[in-house]
Amino acid sequence: MKQKLSIKARKAKAKRDKLFAMTLGRKAKKAENQRLRRKAKKKGISLIKKDYDHTKKKFVSVKKNRGNYGKGTKK
Repeated sequence: MKQKLSIKARKAKAKRDKLFAMTLGRKAKKAENQRLRRKAKKKGISLIKKDYDHTKKKFVSVKKNRGNYGKGTKK
């Protein structure tokens, strides 16, 4: 879902998001995910609507992974 932001706020957010995306830690995570996805694609695994679950060490649906398997994200 797209956020409803003013033009000024949208530009400021884009700037913040870009700075965060370019940090060393984020670049390392992105590179790791790219490697995992490429490797899975070579094996013939369908990656449509799937994310890598680092606890289970495999690709699972986005819904399950981000929803914490029905437990939610709050304690």
